[in-house]
Amino acid sequence: MNGAALLGLRAAVAAPRVLGQGSSSCRLWSSEPCAPEPSPVRIGCASGFWGDTAASVPQLLYGGKLDFLVFDYLSEITMSLLTAAKAKSSDLGYTSDFVLTAMAPYIKDIHKKGVRVVSNAGGINPLACATALHQVAKKADVDMKIAVITGDDLMGEVNNVKEIVKEAENGRLLPESIHSMNVYLGARPISRALDLGADIVVTGRCVDSSLVLGPLIHSFGWKRDEFNLLAAGSLAGHLIECGAQCTGGIFTDWHTVPDWHNIGFPIVECSSDGSFIVSKPPNTGGLLSFGTVAEQLVYEIGNPKEYLLPDVTCDFSQVSIVEIPGVEGGAVKVQGATGLPPSSFYKVNATYPDGFRAIACCPVAGPKAAEKGKRTAASILERTRVMFNQLGYEDYSAVNIQILGSEETYGPHAKKNVGDGPREAVIWLAVLHKQKKAVEIFSREIAPAGTGMAPGVTGLVGGRPKVSPVLKPFFFLYPKKNVKINIFMNGQHVETFEEDLSFTSDAPVSPDVLQTQDDLKDLPSGPHAYRLEDLAYTRSGDKGNSANIGVIARHPLYYPYLKKTLTAQAVEGYFQHLLEREKPGENLVVRYELPGIYGLNFVLKNSLGGGGIASLRSDPQGKAFGQMLLDFQIKNVPNLKSLIE
Repeated sequence: MNGAALLGLRAAVAAPRVLGQGSSSCRLWSSEPCAPEPSPVRIGCASGFWGDTAASVPQLLYGGKLDFLVFDYLSEITMSLLTAAKAKSSDLGYTSDFVLTAMAPYIKDIHKKGVRVVSNAGGINPLACATALHQVAKKADVDMKIAVITGDDLMGEVNNVKEIVKEAENGRLLPESIHSMNVYLGARPISRALDLGADIVVTGRCVDSSLVLGPLIHSFGWKRDEFNLLAAGSLAGHLIECGAQCTGGIFTDWHTVPDWHNIGFPIVECSSDGSFIVSKPPNTGGLLSFGTVAEQLVYEIGNPKEYLLPDVTCDFSQVSIVEIPGVEGGAVKVQGATGLPPSSFYKVNATYPDGFRAIACCPVAGPKAAEKGKRTAASILERTRVMFNQLGYEDYSAVNIQILGSEETYGPHAKKNVGDGPREAVIWLAVLHKQKKAVEIFSREIAPAGTGMAPGVTGLVGGRPKVSPVLKPFFFLYPKKNVKINIFMNGQHVETFEEDLSFTSDAPVSPDVLQTQDDLKDLPSGPHAYRLEDLAYTRSGDKGNSANIGVIARHPLYYPYLKKTLTAQAVEGYFQHLLEREKPGENLVVRYELPGIYGLNFVLKNSLGGGGIASLRSDPQGKAFGQMLLDFQIKNVPNLKSLIE
C-alpha cells in the first residue's frame, strides 16, 4: 500500500458504545452498589503557539480552579525553526518561553496549588527543555517530578525509515536529504507519565489535542477501545489547543468581542461520560458563544467524519454546541463526537533543505503607490539577475511580488481603486534560490531602491532582509510498531512505553460520496442577494500546502441555501488565482458537511505556494482565506432574514 493510500486510512471495524453509556461502574442487572462518578476535570490551555501572551498563565492559574494546565507551542513552521536552532547548538531546539516566561515566575504557585502541567514545549529537544525546567524548580526550591517523553524524533532511524517507507504523501518519493523527521505521538504516553506521578510532562512532537486527552485518560481511566470517549476528549483538546482562538480571538464578528487586551483563555470542564463545558476565567475579556467555538471546531481540519489521530479516528460531523445562559463571559456545552479505531501507523512530519530565501518589506507612499511598488520590485529583481549572470549563478528558483494594500491577493475579486489607486502600499518581495550567496546579493540590493528608484519608498521594515534556509515539509505514515517511546523522570529512564496495536484497524477508507443536491432543488428562490458574512461565520487555516475554510450558518434556516450555493466548484472558482495545479483539469477543492453545527468545510489543495516557511506569499498559512470568502455572493434567494424574525 503506497503513502497516498495510507494517508487515507481509517478504522471501519468496531461498534463503540454510545457517548455517555456504560461510563458508570454500576450495572443495571447488578445488586452491587454503584461507584460514584468521578468529579469533572478542569483543564486550561495557556498557549496556542510559540510566542503567545504571557498574560494567560496568571489568569488561568489564579482564576481557573484548574486540575491541569497545558501549553501547545508546536506547528510545522515552529518545528522547522526549532530544527534549525538545534543544528546551531545541541542545547537549543525547545521553546524557551515555556521555561523562562510561563513556568519560572509561577512554578511555586503551580506546585502549591497542585496543578499539573503538560506541554509539547520540548520541540526537537525535550530532554534539554526538562533540564532547564529542573534548574528553575531547584532555584525556586520546589520538588517536582518532571517527565519527558521521547521517541518522536526518527532521525536516528533514518536508514530504517527509508527502507520501510518508499513514498511520501501523494505518491512522491522520499527526498534524498532529510533534515528532520518527527512522529505525531498520541495521548497514551502522556497519561502513562501522569500515572507514574509526573507533576510536569514535557513532550516533543505529538498531536496537539493529546495534551488534553492524556490527562483525561489518566483521570477517568478511559480504555483503548472506548472510542467515543477518546473522540470526545480529542475534541476538547482540539477546541482549546489554540488558546484564545475559541474565546473570541480571530472571530468573524470581532467587533462584538470585548477587552482584547485581557482576553480570557479557554478552560474545558470534562465529565467522565465525555461531555464537556468550555468556559474562561471570570473577569476576563473575550467571548464564548456558539459562533466562537464552532469556528474553532472547523479550524485546520479535513474530513470531519474521519479526523485521524493516533488514539482514535474521530467523527465530528454531528457535534452539537449549545450556549449555557447566565454565565458571565459565556460558556457552551459540547457533545456528540464519536470515534472508531485508529490506524496502526503514525503520521510523520519531515523536512528537507530546499535552498535559501529572503523577504523584503518596503512601505511606499504618494500618488500611484502600487505602480511605483511594482516597478521597484521588478527593477530589484532585474538588477540582481544581471549580477547573477556575471557571477555564473542560476536564476531564482521562485520569486513573489505582492503590493500589499492594492488587494492583489483578492485576484479578480479586488475592489476597484479610485483614480491612481492607493496612496500608501507595502512592497512584499520574496525570493528563493539554491545558493545562499545569491540571496545575500538580493538582500544587499534592497536598500539602494531608496535613493535610486521610486520616490516615496520610506525604508525597510526590519532592516536588511534576513537570509534563512528553507526547510520544506513533507508527510508520510510510519508503522507504530517501529517507534520506540521512552519515558524519563527527573533525568532517569523509567519505562519504555509499549503501544497496544490490538485496537487498531487499517481498513481503507470508502471513496468519498458526493453530496447530492436533490434535497435542495425545491428550495424557494427569490430576488435577494447576501454577502456570505450576512449568513455565516468563517475560519481558515493550513495543513502543509493545503488550506481549509470552515463555514458555519448563523441560523439553521440559512444552512440549506449555503449548501446549495457554496459548492466545491464555486469555492474553487473563487480562489482560482491562488491554486496551483499539477495536472490539467484536476479538482483542488473538496467540500465536507458538519450538519451538527450547520457547517461546511472546504479543503483547498496546493493553495499556499508550498505552505509554511517554504511559501513566499504574505499569507503562507491561509489565515485570510476565510475573511476573503466573506464577500462571496449568495444570490437568487428569498428574504432569508424574514425567515428568522
